[in-house]
Amino acid sequence: MAIMKSEQVLAESSKSFEDAIEKAVARFSKTVRGLASANVNNMSTVIKDGKIKKYRVNLQLTFEVEEPATPKKKKK
Repeated sequence: MAIMKSEQVLAESSKSFEDAIEKAVARFSKTVRGLASANVNNMSTVIKDGKIKKYRVNLQLTFEVEEPATPKKKKK
């Protein structure tokens, strides 16, 4: 039986919402194995001088919790 866990993260990009999502997934994958899905909870922008400066996404990232390692048996 698989046990899943999820974490909420915020990522941003000066290019696009898609780029912000890709950055979040790439960064999260560097420290967590078994990433299974990303759900976009919210999208927003930072506007300055009438132009979009940052695209922000709030994501729920889900990954599988690994089985604990089995202890090695001692040799007699």
